[in-house]
Amino acid sequence: MDRREFVETCAWGAGSLASTLTGAAWAAEARPRAYGRVLLVDEFGDPLKASGLRAQTNYVFHYPFEATPVFLLDLGKPALPTGLRTRSQQSYQWPGGVGLGRSLVAFSAICAHKLVYPTKDLSFISFRKGAAINPQTPSQGSDLIHCCADHSQYDPARGAQVLGGPADQPLCAILLEHEAKTDTLTATGTLGGELFDDFFRKYEMKLSLESGPKAKQVVAGRSMVRELERFCRNAVRC
Repeated sequence: MDRREFVETCAWGAGSLASTLTGAAWAAEARPRAYGRVLLVDEFGDPLKASGLRAQTNYVFHYPFEATPVFLLDLGKPALPTGLRTRSQQSYQWPGGVGLGRSLVAFSAICAHKLVYPTKDLSFISFRKGAAINPQTPSQGSDLIHCCADHSQYDPARGAQVLGGPADQPLCAILLEHEAKTDTLTATGTLGGELFDDFFRKYEMKLSLESGPKAKQVVAGRSMVRELERFCRNAVRC
C-alpha cells in the first residue's frame, strides 16, 4: 500500500467511525469526516497548481457540498498543527498546512456565529492581510479571517481558532492533500465543527434560488477555484 492509499484508507475509516459512534467516546473527540476526493481545478478546468497561488490572497471553491463555500489560502508561512475544540467541547488536532512550505490551508467559509458566507453578490467574511482591527475588542493578531457581520476573527495559521468576536468555535477545516510531483491539491474531508445542517436549514430558500436542486449534492470529481474578487461582486471590508 502506497502513502496515498494509506492516507485515503485512514480517512475513510475515520469517517465511517465518526458516523457510527455515539455516546461519551465520540463526544470527547471530533474525528475527520471523509467525503469524496475532489481535485481542485482552475477556471479553465485544468488542475490547479499550488505554486500558482498568490500568498495571502482569498480563493474560494465549494466542498463538500455544491453550495458550501471554502476559503483556500497560501498563508506565506508555515501553519503548524494545533489542538482545538468545537462548541460542544469535542477536542481535535488540526494537522496544519500542506505543500512544500506547509502554508496551504482551507476552511469552510461559513462563519461559526451567524452562518454568514460569501455569495456571488456579497461577502461579509474574508481573509485580511495585516494587523487585525476589531471594533469590539482589541486587536489580537494579524492575517486573520474576519466576519464583518459580527466581527468574529479566526486565525488560519492556527486551525481557524477564534481570536475575537462572538463565534464559539473555529471554522470547520477542509482537509487537503498536496501531490508534490504534480503540484496539485485534493480535498478529502472535514475536521472540526461542521455547521452544514444549520446552514441548509437557515438558507434553504436562498440556496434553492442560487444553486437549484443541486445545493445539497456532494461535490464529485472536481471543484473550481477562483479568487474571491472574481467569485463575488462586492467583498465588504470593515
